[in-house]
Amino acid sequence: MTALTLSTAGPATLRADVLVVGVAKGPKGPVVAAGAEAVDKAYDGKLAAVLDALGASGAEGETTKLPAPDGLKVPVVLAVGLGALPDADESYDEEALRRAAGAAARALHGTKKAAFALPLDDASAVTAVAEGALLGAYAFTAYQGGEKKASNGGKNGGPKQPLAEIALLGAKPRDKEHKAAAERATIVATEINIARDLVNTPPNDLTPEAFSAVASATAKENGIKVQILDEKALVKGGFGGIMGVGKGSENPPRLVKLSYTHAKAEKTLAFVGKGITYDSGGISLKPAGHNETMKCDMAGAAAVFASVVAAAKLGLQVNVTGWLALAENMPSGSATKPGDVLRMYSGKTVEVLNTDAEGRLVLGDALTKASEENPDAIVDVATLTGAMVMALGDRTFGIMANDDAFRTSIHEIAEEVGEASWPMPLPEDLRKSMDSPTADIANMGVRMGGGLVAGLFLQEFVGEGITWAHLDIAGPAFHEGAPYGYTPKGGTGSAVRTLVRLAERTATGDLG
Repeated sequence: MTALTLSTAGPATLRADVLVVGVAKGPKGPVVAAGAEAVDKAYDGKLAAVLDALGASGAEGETTKLPAPDGLKVPVVLAVGLGALPDADESYDEEALRRAAGAAARALHGTKKAAFALPLDDASAVTAVAEGALLGAYAFTAYQGGEKKASNGGKNGGPKQPLAEIALLGAKPRDKEHKAAAERATIVATEINIARDLVNTPPNDLTPEAFSAVASATAKENGIKVQILDEKALVKGGFGGIMGVGKGSENPPRLVKLSYTHAKAEKTLAFVGKGITYDSGGISLKPAGHNETMKCDMAGAAAVFASVVAAAKLGLQVNVTGWLALAENMPSGSATKPGDVLRMYSGKTVEVLNTDAEGRLVLGDALTKASEENPDAIVDVATLTGAMVMALGDRTFGIMANDDAFRTSIHEIAEEVGEASWPMPLPEDLRKSMDSPTADIANMGVRMGGGLVAGLFLQEFVGEGITWAHLDIAGPAFHEGAPYGYTPKGGTGSAVRTLVRLAERTATGDLG
């Protein structure tokens, strides 16, 4: 993990390999942002003009490297675009700071130390810049370069290593709010990056058993209780949904329970994550071109795991239980077939019309199990449907709930922490499309509105009277395009920030 320090040193005096400054997009060209006054002075007040001459505009995510002038102790200055210049009485949007810091950190892979002189008006800005820089510095290199990769900065064929050290200029190490903001950002970014690692790990190495082992070891290190149900316990317990999905694979399923408790907690949250470590579609095999990224189908479980660990590290005054429903969906002679009927943990029977609608089956069992403990709220997170991607695109997750106020609160929280989301309905008329002549319910309904149909299916397995929300992160969980801001190619850690902030608000009683 990249090291983060706070520094009151001036940009002209701190020694580093690169000095990062912010530039906004003004009406007549780039405008040097607050925090870079001393740097601009070193350029004789002409930094904006130099950048303009080089074609820089201050647009969001734009990066421009310059040789440092005399008067600075760094050899290179990196100007990063913050986007539109805010009004005179306004500060930069936190997400703009987060994305700019991320873009700068990404541009500095292979660099040892960078000083960030971005606008830091308050502790919230410290959090945003720290988070963005730490997330932008992420790189998944575990399978690249072999023996050549160690400490070579990308030379001799090895991959470039992430930016090693970040110094936030203007953030005061003795200021309690600044220090707390940096510590929180470090914890959250660390767990998001661990979730990214899990999503990016090849499925031959991240089986349900391997995932459960990682979760167990990390949980125990952080005082989190762990319970793992293996395939024998799942059969004995009647978890027909999880077993029905996992029985076609040589790698058997697992249900992992992670329990973080606080002695003074008054509320309990249950987070439930879909953990399909590889999804071939089962007997309803996915067509060519749709299998290559299906290692990411456990991103919901990764987000839940990371969020529980973050809550423990932050010492939040709330009980948080994480449920990881882990299985590998493969076709074989023992696999569930279309037309089979599964008896779920709840006792409800499900006619399986499509084995590629498997996430709702493992979640159904986990939701019922989580409901038995009667938490104050349950939130499930899943890369559940392609229909949600069709509806909201690649960067926005959908939110469904059995309580409108809770859905609104989660949407507001997600927007606050910089995760794009949108509240979605659960239309009762779509429920009828899952009626089965053979079982209590089918795992498929009408095609149009398929993401909402999946939400209605999950609702069937939530305990009566329990507040519940469903986050369909199928779009933003795995980014296949070019990196941007603090978002890398591959696993993103989607929903972790939302779940952590929900836990924080629940702990303080500040949940609308």
